[in-house]
Amino acid sequence: MCPACEDFARTVLLLGQLALYADMDGADLDFVEVVSPGLAVSLPEPPPGMFPDGYDSDGGPARPGDS
Repeated sequence: MCPACEDFARTVLLLGQLALYADMDGADLDFVEVVSPGLAVSLPEPPPGMFPDGYDSDGGPARPGDS
């Protein structure tokens, strides 16, 4: 696996595990609140070929917080 692919996959995995942890009873939500933005910001650009040519990340349905 290419280094960029490995970093992307690892960060996505960590974000997913953090989301699962946040849903657990007794989860430390202060920890989740502090760690999740740092993980999201550290997410590298997706490796080439991850999305189809012409993919527009701004397309599709509105997300929470969009105006």
